Amino acid sequence: MPYGNNAISAGDPQALEKLTAKLTSCQESQAHMKDVNAFYRRFGTCKGFPGMSEADAAALDQRVGKAYSWEKQPYPAWALSNNNAEIKRLEKRISEINRNTEVGFARWTFFDGHAIANVEMNRLQLFFDEKPNEVERNLLKANGFKWAPSVGAWQRQLNDNAIYAAERLDFVKPSDGRTVREHQPKPPAKDAGAR
Repeated sequence: MPYGNNAISAGDPQALEKLTAKLTSCQESQAHMKDVNAFYRRFGTCKGFPGMSEADAAALDQRVGKAYSWEKQPYPAWALSNNNAEIKRLEKRISEINRNTEVGFARWTFFDGHAIANVEMNRLQLFFDEKPNEVERNLLKANGFKWAPSVGAWQRQLNDNAIYAAERLDFVKPSDGRTVREHQPKPPAKDAGAR
């Protein structure tokens, strides 16, 4: 099972490919664990499982012998459950990234600057002509925006929540009188099967 702190940022240009690879790995792991458990239930041992070395089979058999009395299979229920939860989480992240890409968030201008939906960096960026005052900076921070000196903008991850956060900031309201939300295209409908 793939574990560890290999976090994949949505801002990574290859996030979709990395998440898809991680999902495939988890799905293969899930199928393998289920197959090994089924083989063990049928034969009472892992020896003879296709593609498994004798040493690996012996180690799994030994693990079952030392396990708690209610865990009489090579891969315990919690391992399958945790891996399945990771599969669901990855599927949801992939769906969200695809959805955000399809939305095509739009830019707008406000009194002393402009906002850009930087799809490549996956950031909603607010550029100001002059440095925002202390109250405005505190409001930006309270709404999840962070100063990025490398690009000279206040930014946060590009998603619906970023648009809603910008909507709450009066000093970045579009100068044409419309709301931030009215500047955005209507997002595609979520999958009917997704929850």
